[in-house]
This record gives sequence, structure tokens and C-alpha cells, in this order.
Amino acid sequence: MRRSSSIAGSSSRQSMMALRVQDNNKMGLQTPQMKDRSTFGKLSMSKPTSGASERKVSCFGNRVSGAGVSRSSQYGVFGTEKIKDPRPLHDKAFIQQCIKKLCEFLVENAYAYSVSMKSLQSPSVKDFLKIFTFIYKFLCPSYELPDSKFEEEIPKVFKNLGYPFPLSKSSMYTVGAPHTWPQIVAALVWLIDCVKLYNAIRENAPSFDDRQSWGGETDDGIVHNKLFMDYCVKCYDLFMKGRDTFEELNAEVQSKLKDLFNIDQSQMESLAAENKRLQEEIARLEKEKESEPDRRVTLRNVKSSLQADVQKYQAYLASLESHIGILDQKLESLNDEVETAETEVEAMKQENARLQHILDNQKYSAVDIERINHERNELQQTINKLTKELEAEEHQLWNEELKYARHKEAIEMQLAEYHKMARKLKLIPVSAENSKGHDFEIQFNPEAGPNCLVKYRVQIKAPLMEIINETEEEISKATERKMTLEDTLEQVNIMLEDKKRSVKMLTEEAEKLDDLYQEKLKEIEEEEQKCANEWESLKKHKQLLESGVYEGLSEATNELHDVQRQYQVVLQTTTEEKRKIGANLNRLIETVATHIASIVKYIDEQNAKIYRDYEELMSEDLLSDLTSILDSYKKKAESV
Repeated sequence: MRRSSSIAGSSSRQSMMALRVQDNNKMGLQTPQMKDRSTFGKLSMSKPTSGASERKVSCFGNRVSGAGVSRSSQYGVFGTEKIKDPRPLHDKAFIQQCIKKLCEFLVENAYAYSVSMKSLQSPSVKDFLKIFTFIYKFLCPSYELPDSKFEEEIPKVFKNLGYPFPLSKSSMYTVGAPHTWPQIVAALVWLIDCVKLYNAIRENAPSFDDRQSWGGETDDGIVHNKLFMDYCVKCYDLFMKGRDTFEELNAEVQSKLKDLFNIDQSQMESLAAENKRLQEEIARLEKEKESEPDRRVTLRNVKSSLQADVQKYQAYLASLESHIGILDQKLESLNDEVETAETEVEAMKQENARLQHILDNQKYSAVDIERINHERNELQQTINKLTKELEAEEHQLWNEELKYARHKEAIEMQLAEYHKMARKLKLIPVSAENSKGHDFEIQFNPEAGPNCLVKYRVQIKAPLMEIINETEEEISKATERKMTLEDTLEQVNIMLEDKKRSVKMLTEEAEKLDDLYQEKLKEIEEEEQKCANEWESLKKHKQLLESGVYEGLSEATNELHDVQRQYQVVLQTTTEEKRKIGANLNRLIETVATHIASIVKYIDEQNAKIYRDYEELMSEDLLSDLTSILDSYKKKAESV
């Protein structure tokens, strides 16, 4: 057995654990017992190191090989370098594919809870724990998730199963987060693959039972292959002694395995030849692809053109079939017509024969026949003449009936319009408001003759003229009243304008008085300020006099008393003037406000009165309608 190396001639070596995993994938060294394992070993992903710093490490002691490179036994220490995940966990399409696999697995295996693609986009921690427990029970049926510290238990389970990428404890608390769920769902898909592999191994294991007599099984269920263990021990002994190649051991174990599994050498050679042929075919196709990169596009274009031609031919065949069907229908109809014509010809022949037989056996002469024909022609002409006269009379009768129907329809329309207008004016029925006990309804009966409407002239015209006269009088009164109200409205508007002007003048006067009041207040404030300044100056002068000499103290005191008296007089005068101005201004404002309120009240009363008169006038304004109605009544009365 020769260990694989990443670079030819390199002195770097991998551990025996990595070699064992790689050898298990080889067909020549795979045994039935390897397929029946209930656990999965961890893959060694240690990175090769340089030959200058490598050393061999063994549980029995350290040893440096002759080449100066390090060797690591299968019981040695592995590297702790983190492995970068090559899966596209940031690709949304890949994550959706993983979610779809997870959903399909749960549905196919009768998951107890409802699950869908939407619910698996961002599941809760509780849902994740249920899903993990459900999947892991396929590998360990007696497994129960602990109630506490699941954030340590689940990463530990994945690590023991050989999951090559670490899962942090913090990710267990935020399972459904966008930055955590891709890693978790990828780990669950890996666990599903493990379950599927485990099930496949269990299903295929019984086929090798008859060949497992040379192996054994311990109490804990771990299968030991004596042949493979002997091979590993011998290789390890040679490896620790400095050997790098194990060709003789490889040949020995290969021959034993061939004898054990009855391997046919000719079949192996045929498989190798087939493999070589397939490799050559792949290389040829790769060369063709490189020499003609657009061949697929060309073939696609050819395929699309051929498909278009096929569609055209199918359409053409369909049109031909429809044309053939039409021709068949025409042929059937022509055959039917030919058969009908033949039947008619046969019937005509029989009729000719019958008429010929009658002609041969008749007892009238040719003169009698000519006389009969002449009489028949005369009778036919008489019939034609009478028929024409009958048609002319029928046509004239039809015209008269049409004329009568049109006149009747026109009369009925006029009566309908008359009745509609009368109902609108409350003249129909007799109990209507404006009928005054008269019956204005006209009953049209054409069967009574042309004088059926004459009686309504006396019945309707006289009371209708009375109503028209009364209505005209009411209209004239309403017109006079309207003119009077319009004059009144105009006078009220003029008075309103005068009042508005007076209100405006009073408002301007009030504004002027307000301005005057403000000016007076400013003057009083200025005088007060002036007096205060004088008072301050006198206080300062007093202080100067007190701090200086006491000469002229009596004069200064007298001047001070005079100034104080003058200040008191000015202050009283100013206060009295302010009080009088304020009282006058208040009286003026109260007078103006009272006057304005009275004017506004009067205007509101006049507006309300005018509005009521105007509403009454508008409600009774029927001049235009009554005029049109009177005109129509006059015309109809004259026509009646």
C-alpha cells in the first residue's frame, strides 16, 4: 500500500486515519463489514506541512525517519485548523434547495407536525429541536433530547457523527435568523444524507451474510475485520521502521480479497478496458467541444428550425385533411343530387307514358280541344282582370286603414298629452284641487262616429275659460305684488348702503379717538418719565448737598418742597385728565357699540323679512309656466 501525496516527491505525509478513509473508498479494499457500521468516523482534514518541520509521533514514542519527515500514527494528535465550508451558503437558490430536501424528507417519513416550505424559511428553536430529534432518531431510535443545555448537546452530536464544520452554541439560540439558518439547514441536510446512507447500508447488508464467516463481532456491536486489521498492523510496523512503500503487502491482501470474494480477473480486465474506452471517449468529446464551442448553439438552431418545419408540415397535413373532408362532403352531396335527378327522370318518363296513353284513348276531337282552350283563355283573362281589381281595392282599403290608424294615434297622443297636462294642473279627476267640480277628462270612442268629441266642447270650454280668467287675474295680482316687493327690496338695499356708510364713518371716528387716546397716553407717560428724571436729579443733588457742605440747606429744602408740590399738582392734573379722557372714550365706545348693534339688528330683521317675502314670491312665481299653459289651453280650446 502506497500513501497518496498532494505533490509527487514531497515528504509530507497524512495520518493513518485519513489513509483509512481513503482506502475504504477503493473497490479493491472494501469489505462487507465496512458497509454494516452503525456509526460514522470523523474525516481527517489535516493540512500537509513542510518536510523541514515534520516529525513522526507515535503512542509508543517519537521517531524521526531517515528522510527527516514526520509521521503521525492513527492514535496521534490531529491539527486544530478550521476548515472553510465550500458550500454556497450565501446563495439563496442553494438554501431553497436544501429547505426543499428537508421538507420532502419530513413529509415522506410521516413527520408528526405540519411543515411546509414557508414555515421552514425561518423556524423557531422549538421547531428546530423537534426536527433534529425526528431525524436523529433514524440513527439512534432511543435518543431523547435533554431538557436543558441542548445548545451543547446538538453540536456535540454533529461532531461525533463526523460533521466537518463546527456549529457554535450561540447559533442554537438564533436558529431562524438569516445569518444562522443557512448553516443549520445545511447541517440538517447532511444529517439526512447520513440517514439515507445508513438506511441503504442496512438494506444491502443481508446480501453479504453468506460471506462473513471469516469476520467477527464484539458485544458492543463494532465489527472487526481480522484480515484488514492484520494488514493494518503489518503496514504500521513497516511504517514505524521507516518503510514508505508496501507493495508486497498490497499484493498479498489483494490476492486474499480476490480469493475471498471470488473476483474474476477477466471481468476486471474487461471493466478496465471499458473504463479506458470511456476515458478516451470523454477526451474526444472534450476536444470536439474545444474545437467547436458553438456546436450546441448550432444544433439548437437546427433543432428549432426542424421543429418549425415539423409544425408547418403538421399544419399543412391538417389543412389537407380538412380539404379532403370538404371534398368528401361535396362528393356525397353530388351523389345525392344525381340519385334525386335519376329518380325525377324516371318519374317524368312514367308521367309521359301515362299522358301518352290518355292521349291515345281520349274521345274528343282536335276542334273540341281548341274550343275548350279558347274558352279557358277567356276565363283566365276574366280571372286576371278581376284579380287586379281586387288587389287595387285591397290596396286602397289598406291605405285608408293606415290613414285612419295614423289619425287615431295622433288623437290619442293629443288626448294623452292633454290628460297629462290636466293632471299636472290638478284638473283631473273631478275631485282634484283646481277642477271645482267639473269633469275635464275626455273619453275617446272612435266607434261613436265623427261627432264623439263635440259634446266635450260645451262641457270643457266654459269652465276652462273661467279658470283661465281667474288664473290671469291671479297672475296680474302676483305681478303687481312682485313689483311692489322689488321696489321695497331696492329701498331696503339703499337704506342698508346708507347704514353701512354710517357704520364705516363711526368706525373711522372710533379709530381716530383710539389714536388720540394712545397719543394722550404717550404724552402722559413722557411727562411722568420727565418728572421721574427730575426727581432723580433732585435726589442726586440732595445727596451731593448732604455729602458736601451744609450751606444753603434751607434754600435747597424749600426748593425741594416747591418741586414736590409742583410734582403733586402736575401728577393730580395728569391723573384727572387721564380719567376724564378714559371716561369720555368709554362713553363714546359704548355709544358706538350700541348704535352698531341696533343697526345690525335692524339690518338682520330687514334681511329676514325680505328673505321671507322673496321666498313667498318665488314659491308663487308661476308666470312662465302659467303663460305657456294658458297659450296651450287657448290653442286647444280653439281647435276643439
